[in-house]
Amino acid sequence: MHVLICGGGVIGATTAYFLSVRGVKTTVIERTGLACAASGKAGGFLALDWCDGTPLQSLARRSFALHAELPQRIGGDWGYRRLTTYGGFASSGNRARQSDAGWLSDRVTVSQALGSTETTAQVHPAMFTAAMMRAAEARGAEWCLGRITGLAKNAGRVTGVEVDGETIAGDTVVIAMGPWSILASAWLPLPAIFGLKGHSLVFATGTSVPAEAAFLEYREASGAVQAPELFPRPDGTTYVCAISSEAPLPIDPAEVGPDPGAIARLEKMCGDLSPVLGQAKIIARQACYRPVTRDGVPLIGRVPGVAGAYIATGHSVWGILNAPATGEAIAELITEGTAHTIDLSPFDPARLPPLDPARLREAARM
Repeated sequence: MHVLICGGGVIGATTAYFLSVRGVKTTVIERTGLACAASGKAGGFLALDWCDGTPLQSLARRSFALHAELPQRIGGDWGYRRLTTYGGFASSGNRARQSDAGWLSDRVTVSQALGSTETTAQVHPAMFTAAMMRAAEARGAEWCLGRITGLAKNAGRVTGVEVDGETIAGDTVVIAMGPWSILASAWLPLPAIFGLKGHSLVFATGTSVPAEAAFLEYREASGAVQAPELFPRPDGTTYVCAISSEAPLPIDPAEVGPDPGAIARLEKMCGDLSPVLGQAKIIARQACYRPVTRDGVPLIGRVPGVAGAYIATGHSVWGILNAPATGEAIAELITEGTAHTIDLSPFDPARLPPLDPARLREAARM
């Protein structure tokens, strides 16, 4: 068996790792670079029970446990640690003053505890993705940089992936290209996958911020309400994201860039929320597209009607959290014919109608 994974993000890397553990020959194919999109620009927040009561419950709980196990399994440091997590609210107003909370301004009201070190944690997403890929390569997985232009098929079965005009032979293909998985709808009967753009800043905060994550509601001077998320990291940086939009998805992930207006608003917001952030150096101004499906539930499983074709995408804001259990389940499905650690039926791609390839080609011409 030779599995070709289309996409070098966190889902592709974790799938490669769990396949390599099973001794399966695996090649990860990526156009731009490892963790070049949301997998390198996400917050990396992990929660045990925030998906309870939804189709994601078992996936999230299994993944949370795997995140805790993986540092011991493969070694290395990708910023995994447990967090205390708070919720609160604030609004734009006068100059921020230091409050008793330490790193948050006195206009922030902390209203509730959302998670403890038993239920919330974090990783650095780019470092985690890289660690999973290194661990896969140590077990024989390969990395291929190139633009995927199609799939080779014969008698209803995939036989390879077309990369820069040449075909890499393989008997199994996993589509894990995040929002760019929509391109695969031209080759396979897949539901629509959309990209939701989000903006973020990374600050150099040193040791000024403790291991406390914050989910806030913030009212801008215009009256618009945002939901900033603040994640201090053990590497001395603090990540803040907010302000989503439905901007068109570029064909090349390398072309994704932040909207200047959104970044300026986010900088103003951070200065209001924290004197520490207001004085810290900004080391990254960035944006990424999170993959979402029509019903908000990921696509994880066999592609209907095409033997050897699988998909794993559409995780929205929970991609980093749910990557390990997704990769584990896909590896089980491919090698054993079924996933036994979690029930994949809620994520069956066949639950949604496939996208008409003609609509995709028409959109590409616009």
